[in-house]
Amino acid sequence: MHHSASAALLPVNAVLGWVLAMLLATAVTVTALARLSPDQGLGRAREVLTAGVRAAVQLAAVSAVIGWVIHHGAALLGFVLLMYAVAVRTAGRRITSNGTWWWAALPIAAGVLPAVLLLLATGLLPPRGITLIPVTGILIGGALTATVLAGRQSLAALEQRHGEVEAGFALGMAERDIRIEIARPAASEALVPGLDQTRTVGLVTLPGAFVGMLLGGADVLTAGAVQLFVLIALMAVQALAVTVTLELVARARITAPRRDRA
Repeated sequence: MHHSASAALLPVNAVLGWVLAMLLATAVTVTALARLSPDQGLGRAREVLTAGVRAAVQLAAVSAVIGWVIHHGAALLGFVLLMYAVAVRTAGRRITSNGTWWWAALPIAAGVLPAVLLLLATGLLPPRGITLIPVTGILIGGALTATVLAGRQSLAALEQRHGEVEAGFALGMAERDIRIEIARPAASEALVPGLDQTRTVGLVTLPGAFVGMLLGGADVLTAGAVQLFVLIALMAVQALAVTVTLELVARARITAPRRDRA
């Protein structure tokens, strides 16, 4: 069943490798020709190429590792912590290049940990690698995206509206209150991708969890229930991550490099 289901999706052969190479080459070429970089150079095209190659290497390695990890409890916990650490590093460095990047650990944990503990406590998520790793990975990925968007957009809003911050100081307002009022509208935009995905599910796209369940042999009702759970859980995780990120920016725990030099 599993073999036939996976074969129905994508056969792993030389043709697949060739198609993937062509798609990656197209992405790199278009990005380079259109100069889709902040400096209008080739930097973003190189990032696209690097990301594609890294994804192939990482997925090959992870596929091999997960096959062993799911049978070892201690290794399972270590793998989950590794996913979390990589997410923190990625999110933090996307938000800022200074030493405050490590605060990204807080919003990601604040979003993911309560959701995973709730699922484990209620028995909906068995503490086995074959279920714990993919579900936790989806939630961590959602928290990472929300944290990055909220952090970057909040800092950008504070930079663009610096005069309003100074005006607030002149009126005697507390720094945290000024910063959070200015950054909140920008941070809220980080929820839009998740909202759009949830609104259009089944109408515009069939998400991965739904398709994966069907290909694995599950009935349509079960696949739909699992996908609904993923989408609702992601909205809760991202709302928590955005809220904590906004608070960290408002309290100047996460700052932009320019602020440190000022």
